Amino acid sequence: QVQLVESGGGLVQPGGSLRLSCAASGSIFISIYALGWYRQAPGHQRELVAGISTSGSTNYAASVKGRFTISRNNAKRTVYLQMDSLKPEDTAVYYCNMNIGTNTNYWGQGTQVTVSS
Repeated sequence: QVQLVESGGGLVQPGGSLRLSCAASGSIFISIYALGWYRQAPGHQRELVAGISTSGSTNYAASVKGRFTISRNNAKRTVYLQMDSLKPEDTAVYYCNMNIGTNTNYWGQGTQVTVSS
């Protein structure tokens, strides 16, 4: 079995920072798979926030570019999302994703991020 478990969410003030972590467990060689972070706000569809390839190439949603940084540590079987200069519109449930093939993905359970005064 393979599981992805997110952590690090919480309540922060606008302009604050959070660091999300997603740890993979189970019999899977994560270094050969792309990883990503998605988010879903109430009443909205899930959207890609940031992705990172097996080689370390990254891509970001325009709304978070320059504020968020995705990284991975294959030895620790973990992908991170460093979120700085947070805005209220960043409020959402954030999900870790691992793509293991065409139209085949593993998802974490989600972690709540709330940005509010």
